[in-house]
Amino acid sequence: MAHLPSRRRLALAVPVVLSLTASLGFLPTAAAAAPVTASATEAADAGTLTYVVNTRVDHRTIGSVKEAITAAGGTVTVAYDRIGVLVARSADPGFGATIRAVRGVESAGATRTAPLSPAGTTDEGAAQLLSEADAARTASASAAAGESEPLEADQWDLRAIGADKAAEIDPGSRKVTVAVIDTGVDDTHPDLAPNFSASQSANCVGGVADTSEGAWRPYTAQDYHGTHVAGEIAAARNGIGVAGVAPGVKVASIKVSDPVDGLFYPENVVCAFVFAADHGVEITNNSYYVDPWLYNCLDDPDQRAIVDAVNRAQLYAQRKGTLNVASAGNSNHDLDADEVVDSSSPDDSTPVTRTVDPHTCLDVPTQLPGVVTVSATGVKGTKSYYSSYGLGVVDVAAPGGDRYQVPDTPSANGRILSTMPNNAYGFLQGTSMASPHVAGVAALLKSTYPSASPATLQALLKAQADNPGCPAEPYDGNGDGVVDATCAGGTRLNGFFGFGVVNALRAVQ
Repeated sequence: MAHLPSRRRLALAVPVVLSLTASLGFLPTAAAAAPVTASATEAADAGTLTYVVNTRVDHRTIGSVKEAITAAGGTVTVAYDRIGVLVARSADPGFGATIRAVRGVESAGATRTAPLSPAGTTDEGAAQLLSEADAARTASASAAAGESEPLEADQWDLRAIGADKAAEIDPGSRKVTVAVIDTGVDDTHPDLAPNFSASQSANCVGGVADTSEGAWRPYTAQDYHGTHVAGEIAAARNGIGVAGVAPGVKVASIKVSDPVDGLFYPENVVCAFVFAADHGVEITNNSYYVDPWLYNCLDDPDQRAIVDAVNRAQLYAQRKGTLNVASAGNSNHDLDADEVVDSSSPDDSTPVTRTVDPHTCLDVPTQLPGVVTVSATGVKGTKSYYSSYGLGVVDVAAPGGDRYQVPDTPSANGRILSTMPNNAYGFLQGTSMASPHVAGVAALLKSTYPSASPATLQALLKAQADNPGCPAEPYDGNGDGVVDATCAGGTRLNGFFGFGVVNALRAVQ
């Protein structure tokens, strides 16, 4: 399963956000965060585990901590001085404890539990490629309905949020870019090439941005997740294949998945947020959780350091004008419950079943302050059976697909159809698919209100959303007669939909 769960709290979560800020010392606005990198030789000679070391933001402290890392037998592989985040490697199992004792270090911890090891994306189940027969049938139906794209008749999700009608009014501005922080994007796909921004794309694996030609592309066709997400956001209306929610905006790729195990390690994600911010990206889509922990508990020094480092980076992006959108996860967990069971962490070694409090053990980046947390819906407009939820945690909802909710479309497929590597198209479902719908609507809002701040964009998303309220009947997502989840709240704000399902048409009116 890929790393795509994501959530965060708003109204009811403000006290938690404030307590996080106080306890972790999240940083003030920084002007720039250009990394200083170690040489390739130093990186190669580094030890077996990677650490994030978070310090006070002054050159003297950062300098002394770098010296302490070296003295402890570690190697600094990248330093983001302006946000006080250093990435280091060491083979010494006591390295973390040693560095946490260094003056000026506010938190430090390992980003892995084993030297090396699938990814934390938030898609649910395997992809289904669109067959030639289904494509032909869909193209015929699209033509009969007057759709501009051959496969649009299968895109029930666009119609569910008014994106088809919005495109007739305003497809979005080319001055707005959405960066897909993910497994890479196949920018050679004919539906993505017209809107792709290579100058805002990179490979951040290892914590250092590589902007060489094609570095942002997926490793193989099996690393399709990012390409699918990109198409949902900005596939062009060019008479080929499908359309995105915001077919006129630009899309960029920041690859963060490890080439060996596919995991999304903290140092890669820190690099991605900083790179996006420094390259003028207006919106990032984050359909994953940061490995190796589904939930990072603040009472554990390693997990606390991960929360601290990634939060510094995403807050830096917000201060530079970037709105970060993330998926709520596919565990069908109530993220406002007193406790949930995590049986998947750590996913880079041997998972251990543990019961955690989701108020103090956080899904990163989705539960971080200012991040838009997105739950998923199916064609019937109800919560998708897999989607996590939670009153005061979920901000908004969007189509993510649901195989139990079958649409009246040519392919009768309740999942989301989008682009795949090698000029293909396929169906996926998950909160991974819901998040890019919200990112696309946010891009339309940014096109309509170019001076809107990230906070204003989030407020607009909520204000223009349609909230169906909690279901009248007990929720049985898979139809097996068992109640699967309980929705709390009312028609303004509730645990299943937050402030409601986003509306693309209202975003351009």
